[in-house]
Amino acid sequence: MLRLGGAARLLTGADLPALRPLLERDPVAHCFVASRVEAAGLDPWRLGAELWGYGGSRLEAACFAGANLVPVGDAPAALSAFADRARRQGRRCSSIVGPAHAVARLWERLEPHWGPAREVRASQPLLATSVPPVVEGDPRVRRVSIAELDILVPACVAMFTEEVGTSPLGNDNGAAYRARVRDLVLAGRAFARIENGRVLFKAELGAVSVRACQIQGVWVDPEHRGRGLGTVGTAAVVAEALRSVAPTVSLYVNDYNLPARRAYERVGLGNVGTFASVLF
Repeated sequence: MLRLGGAARLLTGADLPALRPLLERDPVAHCFVASRVEAAGLDPWRLGAELWGYGGSRLEAACFAGANLVPVGDAPAALSAFADRARRQGRRCSSIVGPAHAVARLWERLEPHWGPAREVRASQPLLATSVPPVVEGDPRVRRVSIAELDILVPACVAMFTEEVGTSPLGNDNGAAYRARVRDLVLAGRAFARIENGRVLFKAELGAVSVRACQIQGVWVDPEHRGRGLGTVGTAAVVAEALRSVAPTVSLYVNDYNLPARRAYERVGLGNVGTFASVLF
């Protein structure tokens, strides 16, 4: 579909051939957007978001605009166009997240209109591996069954609240968040070590594309921290994800979370880039 650049535009199904090469430039960094597009296409109703593009038959950049604002590509003119569209639309997202350079440029243009942010995490190492972990995974970490949903949800809430600084339960008494966790369990993307009805370690595959998947929500019960459960638990998830989900496994971590970074290094996850998050 040939159009001239200049302003951000809403992508449609006809733009899929132009979008795919853009996503494939960096399958790890663009895993989230690729996973959503592969699952739902570009129809906003199915996608639960809009996907904006900049450029004609050869897209220069794109931007996922839903619960999160996620840039794909960092062409300056494109980021300015995305920021202009986001500013006119008004803030509907809870965060801006993605490659650090692109997020910084978006936020520079949006901060005068959307600021101040609740928190800006400007440097989050993006880690990945395509080979099995260098440490043996915890054999007690496994996929969570739907019968264990009520055991898993409180651990997910605790992780989210600790990591993000706000509760995910919202005004619906947690119904929407519980449904999201349930979907991950049913898809076989929630992993945990559960003993005596208690979650000791957990993690999920928050995004899964053909080329890569992304681990999220890594959490260890506070009473069991410092015993290496995070390292061997993550190793178990990485090993199974490589075996049955995608050829590359990734995650991103806050730069100040040194214990987690050391654990991921021991697993064999190497730095492949830098993410940033602006939280509202």
